Amino acid sequence: MARRGTAVLASGLVAIIALGGAGGYGVGWLTALDRSTTATGKAMPLGQIKAVTTPAPTPTPTPEPDDPRNPIPDNSKPLRTGDLNYRSRTFTVQGTLKSEITLDLPDGWAYIAQDPPNNARFNEPIGKRWVRVEGGFPLTRPPATSMAIRVKKLLKLPKNQHVTILSQIDDGHTATLTYKYVPGRDLSPNAILRYGFIRWVADDSGDVMVEIAVTGLPQDAAALRDILDHASESVERRDTPLAPS
Repeated sequence: MARRGTAVLASGLVAIIALGGAGGYGVGWLTALDRSTTATGKAMPLGQIKAVTTPAPTPTPTPEPDDPRNPIPDNSKPLRTGDLNYRSRTFTVQGTLKSEITLDLPDGWAYIAQDPPNNARFNEPIGKRWVRVEGGFPLTRPPATSMAIRVKKLLKLPKNQHVTILSQIDDGHTATLTYKYVPGRDLSPNAILRYGFIRWVADDSGDVMVEIAVTGLPQDAAALRDILDHASESVERRDTPLAPS
């Protein structure tokens, strides 16, 4: 059972996509020429009449071609549970709070600091699988609420990312989302089909203290879940306030 005093501990039951994954999408704003004119209602002497140039019509933009990004399978050898060895990793992330987080992760996966610094990422050597851990936020809502919010965001992604929600499991202490997707073109030039888990883990208060996401390929599903279980069962979070600027 997770616990939090001066230290926040969790056990029990990760963007994307970056999904990281899951990133945001900008909104284009349309602009229009100012066509307003001013009339005095008084005739102008002929010598003072000025030529008026009619602006050329604005060309109609050509619609962007459809970009279906049809999913492409990656037939790499699957990651096997028996190939995984775990060791404890400790790192710091920072949001509205500074959180020192400790948890068990696959040995040999490289730590990569992120921007913004409220999460950290650990990549396997060949870079096809990774773990993302987020902290540094206040404890304000239960796991099921966090999961529902993420599902709504995922379902708003462009259709060519082929998001498919596979399962949503809430046991009170954790909530786990399983899904498939294709990364956006800005993240990956190839439309490789990916498989992901995100788990929100609560402390003794019942509110989420850490978010863990694990991403890989569909054939890695069993190993990805093993990584997620090891991480969420061992996670500890210790908070300190940010130093005044």
